[in-house]
Amino acid sequence: MPKIRTKRGAAKRFKLTAKKKIKRGKAFTSHILNKKTPKRKRNLRKSGLVDSTQERRVKRMLAV
Repeated sequence: MPKIRTKRGAAKRFKLTAKKKIKRGKAFTSHILNKKTPKRKRNLRKSGLVDSTQERRVKRMLAV
C-alpha cells in the first residue's frame, strides 16, 4: 500500500499544538483594512484553533 501524502497547502496553514489540537491563522487580515476597527485587527493577529467539527478532516489532510 502506498504512503499517505501530506497535503502541502494544509501543512503550510495548520500546526499541531502539544495536546494535538490544530492551530490556524485567522481570515480577513489581508486587505480592506480601513473599515475594520483597530481592536478587530489586533484580535485577528492572534491565532485560533480549528473547530472540533473540522478537526478530523484537517488531520486527514495533514496525514496525522
